[in-house]
Amino acid sequence: MAAIMWFRRDLRLHDNPALNAACESGSVLPLFVIDPEFFDPAGEVLKAYQLDALATLSASTDGHLVIRHGRPEEVLPALAAEIGASAVHCAADFEPAGAARDKRVATALAAAGVPLVRNGSPYAVDPGRVRKPDGTPYRVYTPFYKAWLVHGFPSAVAQPRSIPWLSGPASESLPPRPDLAGVKLPPAGEDAAMDRWTQFMETALADYADQRDRPDQDSTSQLSGYLRFGEVHPRTLLAELGESRGHEVFRKEIAWREFYADVLWHNPTSEHDYLDARFARMRYDSGADAQAKFDAWAAGMTGYPIVDAGMRQLLQEGWIHNRVRMIVASFLVKDLHLEWTQGADWFMGHLRDADVASNQHGWQWTAGCGTDAAPYFRVFNPTMQGLKFDPDGDYVRRYIPELRHLVGAAAHEPWDQLDGYQHDYPDRIVDHAVERDEALARYEEIKSNS
Repeated sequence: MAAIMWFRRDLRLHDNPALNAACESGSVLPLFVIDPEFFDPAGEVLKAYQLDALATLSASTDGHLVIRHGRPEEVLPALAAEIGASAVHCAADFEPAGAARDKRVATALAAAGVPLVRNGSPYAVDPGRVRKPDGTPYRVYTPFYKAWLVHGFPSAVAQPRSIPWLSGPASESLPPRPDLAGVKLPPAGEDAAMDRWTQFMETALADYADQRDRPDQDSTSQLSGYLRFGEVHPRTLLAELGESRGHEVFRKEIAWREFYADVLWHNPTSEHDYLDARFARMRYDSGADAQAKFDAWAAGMTGYPIVDAGMRQLLQEGWIHNRVRMIVASFLVKDLHLEWTQGADWFMGHLRDADVASNQHGWQWTAGCGTDAAPYFRVFNPTMQGLKFDPDGDYVRRYIPELRHLVGAAAHEPWDQLDGYQHDYPDRIVDHAVERDEALARYEEIKSNS
């Protein structure tokens, strides 16, 4: 008998329960469907990285990976009939659009007498599994994390010793890889993910609790892109963590990803709408001046060095350090008074690790309308954040050549240096102290109208 292994967000062979289940059916046809609903709207960086990951997966299947283009509810029944497949295996998808697609596929396959068999998911604990004692979902991270730990997660599963790949069906070509014009992406694939994990464990994990907020250092795992496409599973990482402080803080970061997936599963409209509906009534700026400020933010030309370094890192690498993501998000919403959705959309279009649940809810957390209990008064001072987390200015100088002549922390305050603007770095587009007061005043307006 033959079975189809439908890869989606699990582009790996190790610790892949769906693949193991498919192998039990006999010969396995590995398949990836280029679905226009998901592929076409994706950012160019995400597309390029995904294509790199698929090329690597194809090599790991000894070239047996079949690529088909089209709607999966049409492609899969036709391919199942072509090879006489007894089942289609995949990991469960919990994002709203992915879950809806899988429902359509299951219905179409059932009409052809072929089951869609789901095993595993992109998460250590499936969204919806961790609940309060009364059965309702968690809306705050800390109690979710405690319950998530108590719930526990299954052990990693080994890669099958021998995979009987099925050959024969024709494969279509991958789409052309976008020309990223200088964007530098890391190597893709399962081996690259594990190499990065090993390097991180050996060099940075022990000090992670103390150093993770330092964008000037290689102090984070940078595994988010690999997790996004399932080149490594969080279960694999969790299995190697101990009880030291650094290990515990990293475990909490994995749990944040699971928490946001859970929040989206329970609140599917939060992909675009406000978790806290009051914030939809807040005054946000619009018009030509607001657009000009957004353009300056997106280009890394706000005049605030830590903000600009982060936005230029995004353009050059398709990735931003997590601390800096919060800084640039706070600046957009609370200094420029622009709606969080504008920033979230920009990130989704430029991140190589663009993940709907983590991105949208990370932005809502910073904007004050998300899962935090009392969030809006947290207005990051970009200069103070830069001085605290990039104390020697190395991160700023790495991405802002106009400030490389400034020594040490002076890179964060060019306005205080006689030669700070000699290489045409832009003036600050707003006064942070003034805009902080304005942001809090706008918050008071929606509080008083609640």
